Amino acid sequence: MQFRYRFMHGPMRSQRLRARGNNRPMPSRRRLLCLPLCASAAWLHAPPLAAQPRRAAADPLRVGIDPALIDSGLGHALRQAFVRDTGVAVQLVARPAQPLLEALEGGELDVGLANAPQAEARLEAQGLVHDRQAVAEGGFVIVGPAPRRKGAALLGVPAPRDAVEALGRLRAAPQGSVSFVSAGDGSGTHALEQALWREAKIAPAPPWYVTLAPGANLIAHARASAAFALVERGAWLAQGGAPLAVWIDADPRLRETVHAMRAFRINHPAGKIFVAWIVGPRGQQVVAAQRAYAVATAR
Repeated sequence: MQFRYRFMHGPMRSQRLRARGNNRPMPSRRRLLCLPLCASAAWLHAPPLAAQPRRAAADPLRVGIDPALIDSGLGHALRQAFVRDTGVAVQLVARPAQPLLEALEGGELDVGLANAPQAEARLEAQGLVHDRQAVAEGGFVIVGPAPRRKGAALLGVPAPRDAVEALGRLRAAPQGSVSFVSAGDGSGTHALEQALWREAKIAPAPPWYVTLAPGANLIAHARASAAFALVERGAWLAQGGAPLAVWIDADPRLRETVHAMRAFRINHPAGKIFVAWIVGPRGQQVVAAQRAYAVATAR
């Protein structure tokens, strides 16, 4: 009887307790060991997430912006008006267009304001940014040492209207007579400059071609060294002047379009509000008030 009692209340009791649970068998040691390995394999082969979780509404909206658009005053004017209208905190993050777009792609920024349309379009075609809207139109200019005599021409010849022809003249100038300064930073200004050299079929190189160190101010360096440079018009109006003067500004190739776009991988609650505001009546009013820019005619 004693044996029967232990039998019924020992193993049988354990079986009944398992049956009263969720009816799941106890996992084997092999299965327990497999779980972390299986989880790792599943993570490695899982498809990438379409988007990261939404950021908190209380977090500042991180707006990446090409440095030239800050130097011109456009970025600060838009930020101040948007904060005043909505109360949303905005952090302007100055980055050249190419690094800016890479940060936007990776979800490091919520919104971008850039002036490198070709690079932007490639990212948009891949679905890595969305809600891309044209918000402002401006331009670039080629500047160089102002002639010593009033009415004289730079390089001793009338300025061409064609930017590609102008670069050809710089390359053909006697060695040591001219120098050209490049931002070399992946900004919208640098992207256009490189496109113009390619169209001119010229591979610029030292000693007459100088590439600045990262973070250096293009206009300040060009003025200090009396060099030629391609610069953004708004930045030039804010920071330019003697001993340089505008040489080329009428070529349609030098037109600029500023776009706003939102990150695809992260979703700040105010991101959509910002883009809608900037292309709406209030944002466009701010753009129109900037002397270097006009309201974008195409969306």
